[in-house]
Formats: sequence, structure tokens, C-alpha cells
Amino acid sequence: MSAAEPPQGANSAPSGGSAAAKPQAWGDHTSAAEPPQGANSAPSGGSAAAKPQAWGGHTSDAVEVIGIARRFGDVQALDGVDLRVARGEFFGLLGPNGAGKTTLISILAGLTRADRGSARILGHDVVTDYRQARRVLGVVPQELVFDPFFTVRETLRIQSGYFGLRHNDAWIDELLHHLDLTHKADANMRALSGGMKRRVLVGQALVHKPPVIVLDEPTAGVDVELRQSLWAFIRKLNRDGHTIILTTHYLEEAEALCGRIAMMKAGRIVALDTTQHLLSRFSGITVRLSAARLPSAWANRLQEQEGQVFYLGLDSYAELERLLASLREEAIAIDELTLAQTDLEQVFLRIMAGTETTDDPKRLAEVPES
Repeated sequence: MSAAEPPQGANSAPSGGSAAAKPQAWGDHTSAAEPPQGANSAPSGGSAAAKPQAWGGHTSDAVEVIGIARRFGDVQALDGVDLRVARGEFFGLLGPNGAGKTTLISILAGLTRADRGSARILGHDVVTDYRQARRVLGVVPQELVFDPFFTVRETLRIQSGYFGLRHNDAWIDELLHHLDLTHKADANMRALSGGMKRRVLVGQALVHKPPVIVLDEPTAGVDVELRQSLWAFIRKLNRDGHTIILTTHYLEEAEALCGRIAMMKAGRIVALDTTQHLLSRFSGITVRLSAARLPSAWANRLQEQEGQVFYLGLDSYAELERLLASLREEAIAIDELTLAQTDLEQVFLRIMAGTETTDDPKRLAEVPES
């Protein structure tokens, strides 16, 4: 197999290596799976402004994507994506179904080849230096993929063996505890519920302690209690210096966890900024008004309508006063009125509708022209 031909599997072993392969040196450490703890520690929730630290003598970004494009038949899944994720970030990658998020993750993981462009993980090219690129990356896939012939503990031990880790039981026990799988450690994978299988996928991605972790819809189908404990564990990993890249349709999770967010649409990045800047850029008030009709002068502020329930976007409380005055002037009775501050979901909907975008996504990405 040539150096340009990576093995299949997001968390597969480097090509040509056995479970007993000697781990590569990582800085002053001899374990390829365990980066130095505390390096580039980011505040809880992830900080885009955290200063990158050297990891194994390198100062490159955790993830660097330049001009990536990928076409499947008539579908342009990715169309010149430029992106950099700094070490220690908690980074959100959002977009509707079909936006290209999973294709981009598959390229980083070596499951898909880009038609053009390049991608690096901690400075390691995913094609020409794929062995090291695999070692420093852990991916939680969107699909439920498991081997039905092994128990949970055996599954995690086998995954450890792919990276040359023979005596990893202490970390496996910690993973089982944080993922609430200790009581299922000796259960066959076939006996687990869908939510528990997804927990095992998270454990497989983390079992070799990769410094860069990609979570593709990690809480889909997971109960609320586990979701909270899982995020507490992921926050701890982020504080310890691990870079987290999250894709999720639970936008409240992204708003609470991510320090910086990229939004994708039709294979392109249409917005890229810190979470707070995105929210402040589109700050305002959302009014939910239940009434027989809406004053005609306010039709241009209508965001959505459900029967006689109107959702309006206002810039300030002064505008709210003018709306109430218009309702009184036209003798329109208010059945119900509620207010909400702009959240990430509303920002996302406005950007995806094409009514708003960041001023200059390429400038925010801070990458050269491809």
C-alpha cells in the first residue's frame, strides 16, 4: 500500500501496523495515543482566543483545511472549503442535512478523498502522512457501526490494540464510568439499546486519547441525563487541552459549548465567527404574537406564521412599543404575546434562509486563497 493510500475506518490502525506496534514518540512522551496533559488548556466551553501551545514541538493548528472540494456524481458536496481550528478550541460545525459536514469529517478521517485541496491534523497531511494523522484524531461517526461478536469491554480493548496500546484498562474503566457503561461492560454489543451503542462509539473514539476529537451528532438518540454527563466529560477533555469539533442539530448545545462556530450550506462555509459575535451580530427581540391579523406596516418584519400566530424580528424595545401602538390604532386585539432574545437557532435560520451572512467568511477563516 502506498503512502497516499490510507486504510479504511475513521479510527482504524495505521497501515501496516499491528496492535503490538511500537508507539511513536510524541514530544517527550512515548505513547502515541496520550498527548501531554494540560497543553493548550482552554477555558470551559472552549475559547477561540486561547493561545496555541506547542504539542510535540509543533505549533501548527489542530485542523487546517485549504480549498477542499468533493463531488459525488452531480452533487457538489464540498466546494472550496477553507477552515482553521486552533489547538484547544471547542469548535462547532453546523449546517442543514446535505450541507457537507459529514463529507468534510470523512476527508479528515481518511474515509473519503478530496478531489482537490489539502487537509492536515496537527500538521500531518491526511493523505501523505496518514499514519500520524490517524493517531492524533478520534471520530464519533453519525451512523451506528458496531461488531456484534464482542462485549463492550472487548470492543474498547480491540480499538486500543489498533493504536498499539496493550495495557489500557485503567483508561477504559474511566471511559466506561463517564459514559455510564460500567454495568454493561461485559454485555454483548447486540444486547445494547441504540443510545448505549452510541455511547460505545464515543468510547471507541476516545480510547487512544487523541488530542483532536470530532463528534458527529454524538447525542442523537441519547437520553437527557447521559447527555449532561457526556458534555461534562467532554468539557473536561477540552480543559485538559483536547481540541473538540462538534456537529449537532441541537443548536442550544452548540451555543452553550462552542467558542467558535462555522455554518455550512451547499458545500460552502457561509458564516464563521465566535459564538458571541454571531449572536451580537444578529441581536434583537423575537416577538410571538397571537392575534386575528398583523398590522400591514409590519409585514416586512414577519419571520414565520402559523395560522394566527405571528413571529416577528425586532431590533429593540422601542420597536416593540411602535408595534403595540400599531395594534391599538388598528383595533387588533392581542390574544397572547411573548418575547425572546435572539438565540443561535434564530441566527442559524436567518443565515440558512440567505437573509444574513457574515461579512467575510474567508477573512474570518484567516487562510490563504486556494
